[in-house]
Amino acid sequence: MLHRARGQLFRQRIMTACAIRSHLAEFGIIVAKGIHYVERLLEAAGQAPAAARPAPELLADQLRDLHARLETVTGRIEAAQRSDPLARRLATIPGLSRVAPSAFAVTTPDTAAFRSGRDFSALLGLTPRPHSSGVKERLGKISKAGNRYLRRLLYLGAMAQIAARRRGKPGSDWLWGRLQRKPAKVVAVALANRMARVVWALVRNGKS
Repeated sequence: MLHRARGQLFRQRIMTACAIRSHLAEFGIIVAKGIHYVERLLEAAGQAPAAARPAPELLADQLRDLHARLETVTGRIEAAQRSDPLARRLATIPGLSRVAPSAFAVTTPDTAAFRSGRDFSALLGLTPRPHSSGVKERLGKISKAGNRYLRRLLYLGAMAQIAARRRGKPGSDWLWGRLQRKPAKVVAVALANRMARVVWALVRNGKS
């Protein structure tokens, strides 16, 4: 329930930020997109004409409140995560966010139901959708089936891993090689797929 509440607050924060940005754009006040520019967005709300200022300022107060509530619920999830042995083991996977280990710990079904990590990845919608005939196998985009929240956590973690790897030196590792050949978002999906399989393996074998 904490994870669901956090997801709802997160969506509301995005909607509120977009509303403020669109209101300010009516007066030629442009602020970059992204949650990292929230403070700049809140400052810009005070630049609107006096008659129009109450609306964006009201939404700005709501945005601050949502941000505070998000931090509160995230802190509770992290506290619960520290007391859960499975969540602590999943937290050793590179790329998982502050709340992802807890989310997987409380939602992952019995691993015996899956023959392999690929089956678990398919449950999360991270495997290609087949469009095959009896002669030739064709794989399309990922299916996006299953738990959207878990899939999003893996994707965001993968994008963070990619950003960190790009700041590093060139190498011969799998991630660097993929980034040289494929767009970052395509690589992020592939990396999220690998991370899902690692989650399945750790849940199954009890290791870190």
